[in-house]
Amino acid sequence: MTVLLMPGDAPPARYIAEDRHGMMAMAKADDGWCAALDRHNMCCSIYPQRPTICREFAMGGEDCQIARADWANGVGLGD
Repeated sequence: MTVLLMPGDAPPARYIAEDRHGMMAMAKADDGWCAALDRHNMCCSIYPQRPTICREFAMGGEDCQIARADWANGVGLGD
């Protein structure tokens, strides 16, 4: 899942990348998931500085359930 940055978002620069359309987005690690994801604890390592899209993502909501199912099945990692 691509997380585009909105005006006012200010994650640490090491987590920012330009996507194929020239938009600023959260960088992805080699596994395709957000570079800011703490894989050991499965949580955001920059929680206080997370982008607007992440703040509005409803934990346990339909989008969350789809993302978790995709993660479990290895789907969509190259988005």
